[in-house]
Amino acid sequence: MPRQIFQLRISLAGVRPLVWRRVLVPGGFTLDRVHRVVQHAMGWRDCHLHSFEVDGEQYGEPDPDGELLLRDELEVRLDAVVGKGSRFHYTYDFGNWWEHDLVVEDVLLADPGERYPDCLDGERACPPEDVGGPAGYLELLAAFADPGHPEHHTLRDWAGDRFDPAVFDSGRAGTLLRRFC
Repeated sequence: MPRQIFQLRISLAGVRPLVWRRVLVPGGFTLDRVHRVVQHAMGWRDCHLHSFEVDGEQYGEPDPDGELLLRDELEVRLDAVVGKGSRFHYTYDFGNWWEHDLVVEDVLLADPGERYPDCLDGERACPPEDVGGPAGYLELLAAFADPGHPEHHTLRDWAGDRFDPAVFDSGRAGTLLRRFC
């Protein structure tokens, strides 16, 4: 039987202009592998905790201290908790609180000539790690856009010469997905 491939649209909540990705993910991936897909597609570095929320249920890495009530993401397949049209959420970095809205746009049959996961499309660069959540990122964008902003040079130095908020390369993201997920 051919594998099911889920077409997901991942949008970063709370930032404008919108940062989003469209990815193809095997339905048999466990949520920990979907976590890696989100990380590589968006451009995060996987330095912080994360969780999924699907229909009010929380999934993630089990907390050894028992403070976070999460179902183990290693034990749950994507196709067991969502279907076409489903919406669910992914939160990354509980300090900066990056919320991602995920929508299952379609469920397709795998093309035997293709490798999965893959990134089809997207817009804008992922915010830098530890920028201060959506509010900090909006401040960074304002400083980048205005050479007269008092933090313009400091924040440009902090973010690095390679960071351009308008640039996203879906081909590079797809290569990372196939290599690391």
